[in-house]
Amino acid sequence: MNALRLPLLESVFSTVNLGAIVLDGQRRIALWNTWMSRHSGLANEQVVGQEFFAVCPDLRGGRLDAAIHYALYNNFPSLLSQTLNKAPLPLYARDERIQQAVEVTPIAVEGAPRHCLIQVSDVSIAVAREKLLREQAMVLRSQTFSDGLTGIANRRHFDVAMEKEHRRAKRGAVPLSLLMIDIDHFKAYNDHYGHQKGDQCLIQVAAALAGMLKRPCDLMARYGGEEFAMILPETDVDQALLMAEAIRARAQELAIPHERNTDPSQLVTVSIGIATQKAGAPVEIEALIGAADRALYQAKRNGRNLIAAVQPSGG
Repeated sequence: MNALRLPLLESVFSTVNLGAIVLDGQRRIALWNTWMSRHSGLANEQVVGQEFFAVCPDLRGGRLDAAIHYALYNNFPSLLSQTLNKAPLPLYARDERIQQAVEVTPIAVEGAPRHCLIQVSDVSIAVAREKLLREQAMVLRSQTFSDGLTGIANRRHFDVAMEKEHRRAKRGAVPLSLLMIDIDHFKAYNDHYGHQKGDQCLIQVAAALAGMLKRPCDLMARYGGEEFAMILPETDVDQALLMAEAIRARAQELAIPHERNTDPSQLVTVSIGIATQKAGAPVEIEALIGAADRALYQAKRNGRNLIAAVQPSGG
């Protein structure tokens, strides 16, 4: 039975679908299985008897070197972190370096100094799958929080951002302004030019107005239909009025023809309603949104292509 043990073990190591390296107490390679030969390009007879770090000099002094030391001299097994050691050994498949999981285990050999086993698993497929899942999750998140037509934030994103900024304004006792922006006579535009042109108009206006935001905390979202909402943290009513006027002017500068607009310019214009929560005087989110809506309708009643501001009740 003993006579069969060594050939049997060598046969097993040659058959398994992972890398197997056995080092003796002097770190010489005692076994280098078929998998290692296939992915390293080094045959068993080229490396057996060689010092491991003479065969893999780039690994000297690294994490694998320390793991081998712990196994041989402290009888301590190690599993190398994949985050820090993605592909430590020079192993390749289809001309690409294999992503690896590496485990080092001490081996007690009767009547001989301790040996250690280095097991190398190919985790390239798992890593690629994980990367794909992360990318798909990012795309899904983007789709969940982005408007499918204009590419800016959608209503759900607006709701989440509004909750966050409202809490922050309340906690920090800073002002928070909300702008409601509506394209004037948009139904008439759609009826006259067609829905395709209507979509192009929405995309163009959304891109231009979103491009005016200068701070990461500012957010412009498609609130619904032709209506947009802009959250401006740490912005008082005077600053919000200046921003709203810049937005109104920018929309008109796009010079999108709108023959059915009652505005003398006969261009696409916007009306804007402003509501501001004063510093240290918080109101409910519903009150802030309601005030901005009332201000928007006031701007429309007054003739459109205008700005109006309404103070939220309780502020």
